[in-house]
Amino acid sequence: MNKRIKIFDTTLRDGEQSPGASMNVDEKIRVAHQLEKLKVDIIEAGFPIASDGDFDAVKKVANAVKDCQVAGLARANKKDIDRAWEALKKGANPRIHTFIATSDIHLKHKLKKSREEVLEAAVAAVKHAKSYTDNIEFSAEDAVRSDVDYLCRVVEAVIKAGATTVNIPDTVGYAIPSEFGQLIKTIHDQVPNIDETVISVHCHNDLGLAVANSLAAIENGAGQVECTINGIGERAGNASLEEIVMAIRTRGDLLKYTTGIATENLYPTSRLVTHITGMVVQPNKAIVGANAFAHEAGIHQDGVLKEKSTYEIMTPESVGLSHNLLVLGKHSGRHAFKERIKELGYDLDDKNLEKTFVRFKSLADKKKEIFDEDLDAIIADEVIRIPDKYKLVYLNVSSGTVTVPTATVQMEVDGEMRQKAGFGVGPVDAVYETIAKITKTKSKLVRYSVSSITSGMDAQGEVTVRVEEEGKTVIGQGAHTDIIVASAKAYINAMNKLEYRKKKIWTDLP
Repeated sequence: MNKRIKIFDTTLRDGEQSPGASMNVDEKIRVAHQLEKLKVDIIEAGFPIASDGDFDAVKKVANAVKDCQVAGLARANKKDIDRAWEALKKGANPRIHTFIATSDIHLKHKLKKSREEVLEAAVAAVKHAKSYTDNIEFSAEDAVRSDVDYLCRVVEAVIKAGATTVNIPDTVGYAIPSEFGQLIKTIHDQVPNIDETVISVHCHNDLGLAVANSLAAIENGAGQVECTINGIGERAGNASLEEIVMAIRTRGDLLKYTTGIATENLYPTSRLVTHITGMVVQPNKAIVGANAFAHEAGIHQDGVLKEKSTYEIMTPESVGLSHNLLVLGKHSGRHAFKERIKELGYDLDDKNLEKTFVRFKSLADKKKEIFDEDLDAIIADEVIRIPDKYKLVYLNVSSGTVTVPTATVQMEVDGEMRQKAGFGVGPVDAVYETIAKITKTKSKLVRYSVSSITSGMDAQGEVTVRVEEEGKTVIGQGAHTDIIVASAKAYINAMNKLEYRKKKIWTDLP
């Protein structure tokens, strides 16, 4: 019987620490429910001590999720652990995840503690966590660059103190697979009480080896893998959940393991995280990228048409990706529309279903073909949003080779109608200058990107902007068949997020 590998998803914690990828409470809950549908084993919901916003998010996720464990991160001290438990305690199966660095470089320069002091702090933290729950995970931060004998001492001691999961992170993405696999094997062989716990690994992708290192660890005794949707996270990101899971599933001839992941929900989950964070998946990204199942070369096309397995090692359907056109149009009713939304992995209440249905009907009048990606964009635009201080009411743009780009914008600001006109070096610039006048923003546009959601001349355009103000960065998104309108909606979405941040409704992790 194949060994069951636990999937620990840290999209809501480590993934959210990607620059500009912060989520508000409602967005975290939405992702958590999707992760629950994906059937991950553990959701790390955040770092409760980091801020009141993060505490609230962890608490609400823990209370909302029933079918998998919810973890909260805590440094190896009583204050952090108490705060984590306060957020987690009403959850169905809460886990306290406490950590302290074990490498000499961290001890000397960051902690300014001796090895013995760190060992004592680790044991004390686990014992204190055990006063709340038996579900305790301990992480030896920067384990890869730690002295192996000392690392084994720490692992043995925290297991004895009550840790039921021991995590060996490659915190800075330094290891290569053969080296990391050997480290896990050494711990497995040298720690006498290792059978009393689950070995976990948490690999970063600084050298592009996070997934390879995670698989090497599994082959050498690890029973849990920590990863994120789309591989998002600090710096170059984390090990990608979808890549690990599909590698195990696809190469069952060599990897005699299994996971509980409902793989048909991988693509919808990837899309949801992309829409919420604004971090667009590269087209050639494995498993969930736009080109993952695309074939352009004539030889490849000929082979796939004759037998898919000639150039496809997994089916699009196995990860929840359908290449069929959405058979809905302007004459389609709510029932058919609702069923298609459910198939895409969304569970909308009546109010949001009606909003998206109205947008769908409007789009169906403009486009010949409606794709699943169009529905994703509509839902992201209408549902996955924070309450609006600013709303776009009217937009008119004049531009051309012999015309100075001019924009007239009417917006609703806290229920009051405001209208202004402005000029720019181009139509988008004119719109943004005018919106800036109305909102009186002091923010700076850091990034502007536009992509076609689907193929065809009538495709919707999806605009993503990154806006910065007073050291805080937010992502704004908008979709529309008119790219200028999409641009305006993206910028206004960013303005709304900035307003939320000013009110401290949600904050970044440190």
